Parts: sequence; structure tokens; C-alpha cells
Amino acid sequence: MVTLSDVAKKAVVSKMTVSRVINHPDKVSPELRELVYKAMKDLNYVPNFTARALVQKRTQVIKLLILEEMDTTEPYYMNLLTGIAVGLDKYHYALQLVTRNSHEIGPCDGVIATGMRIEDYENIIEQLEPPVVLFGHNDKGYDFVDVDNEKGIQMATQHVIDLGYNEILFFGIDLDEPFMQTRIKGYQKMIEKHNLNSHLFMMKNSSHVSQAKATKQLEKDEERIAFVCASDRLAIGVVRAAQALGLLIPQQVAITGFDGVFLDQISSPKLTTVRQPVMEMGEALADMLLQKIDLDGERLGNRIFQPELIIRESTIK
Repeated sequence: MVTLSDVAKKAVVSKMTVSRVINHPDKVSPELRELVYKAMKDLNYVPNFTARALVQKRTQVIKLLILEEMDTTEPYYMNLLTGIAVGLDKYHYALQLVTRNSHEIGPCDGVIATGMRIEDYENIIEQLEPPVVLFGHNDKGYDFVDVDNEKGIQMATQHVIDLGYNEILFFGIDLDEPFMQTRIKGYQKMIEKHNLNSHLFMMKNSSHVSQAKATKQLEKDEERIAFVCASDRLAIGVVRAAQALGLLIPQQVAITGFDGVFLDQISSPKLTTVRQPVMEMGEALADMLLQKIDLDGERLGNRIFQPELIIRESTIK
């Protein structure tokens, strides 16, 4: 049976280095990692993660707690899951998907939570015993990963202003949550900066709802009009409304979305959108949580990712 010592001897490194490569590869230089990985492959050495977990009194399980209702047609969470899984796989952790009704089933070493609402902090988040990291900004003192929502909407609003649009409507998601508040803030800042009139419309995150609301606005307004939307799903509804009325996109109606994970690319015309690097954010969530576990739950703060404005046919012909 091949041992850790055999791998160390083969790679001409210490047992400590081999252990570090297995348990904390990010803390070892790429050159050393390659030496150890090659030695492990040559010797057919497979680390005993079950034994390690028993010694460390860990489960090697991380829970992803999704506290909002998931739309099965929404690719957003698939991208997030992929990123988290990639991050956890580097450390040989399993990922368990749980909801508000199942999060107490089975032990785990830590929790990544998303889709929180105000009441969830007291009722669920504060009751969690393992270390927790949140996906999404919060003011409750929890570590989190998020995108710069305010900057993203500022970029989209400035873009349509630069195209000469003076009437700019904001279609937001009807949720009193930090991510939505900061997106509204980004829109209003740019509107005020350019002395334009603010038009806020809050609604369910549904393309059917946004289509109906956009139709009402477009029917009574003959001017060139732009829609800055808080999601690609809302933006697709606006596209449908403009097309049904025979209006030209983007000559008469300009439309921007937010997310950039799939719906923006299947829209016709393709959507200009604010892209969130969701998979990269998922991997960062995994890295942050595993670091917290190693540090016995120590506070790490937050990580904010920068959005990217992807300009496509819904604003530029």
C-alpha cells in the first residue's frame, strides 16, 4: 500500500509538502504541486479523504441553501452551482443542495446561503451552527460575495444616455432587498446627473409581467424610449412588447438587461446586458467558506466582483 512517505520520497519533497498539496493546494507553488501530483499519479496514490475527515471530525459536506423559489427554466443557479462545485472539488468536498424546508437534514461543515429575505436572517440564518457565507450583499455582519450592482446599472443607464435617449424607464424586481436597492440607486444617480426624469416600475421577475407593463408604456409614448431592466428576464418581456407593437429595436426602443448568464444570448435581437461573473462568484464562495472552516469561523469580510457591460443588438444596430 502506497503511503504519504512514498509520495514524498518519489517527489523529493517533505511529507508536510505532500500533505499541504493534498489539503491546501492554493498554498503551494505550481511547481511543487506538479511534482507531487506526478508522483501520486506514478504511484497510483489516492488520498484517504474519509480517514482525514474522521480525524478532523468533519463531514466533507457543504450545503448550498437556496431560500427563494427556483424557476426550473432559470440558468442563473446552474451557473452558480457549477462555480461552487468547481471550488469545492479542489478540496474534495461534496455539495448538498437544500431549501428552507430541508436545510436541517444531515450534518455539514459549512453553509452557503442565497435568496435571503429580511425575515430569513432571524428565522434561519442566525440559527445556523456551522460557518456560513452569503451570496448577496447584507448589512447583518455576515461574510458575503456579490457583484457591484450599483455600478452595473450605472453603466447600462449611461450607455443608453450616450445613445441619445432622454426618456429612460427602469424596470426593477419588486423586492425590498439590498441588491435591488443598489440597482435602483445606480439608475437614479445617472438620471439625476444628466437632469432627466426618473421612471421607476417595480414588478415580479417575470417576462410576461414586464411585457404587459412595457406594452402600456409604449402604446402611450411615441418618443424614442429606453428600458434599463434589473434582469434579463424582464428585458426579454420588453423586447416582446416592442416587437408586438411593430416598433424598431434599437432605433425606437433600446433595452438593457442584467445577469448575462444565458437568456441574453437566446433573445432575438440579442440583449445588451450587465454580465455578472456568476461561476467565478460561485467558486469564490466555496473558497471563502472553506477558509472560514479552517479558521474556525473567523470573520473574513466580503468580496465584490466587477460587472461587465456586454453591448449587443438591443441597443446598437
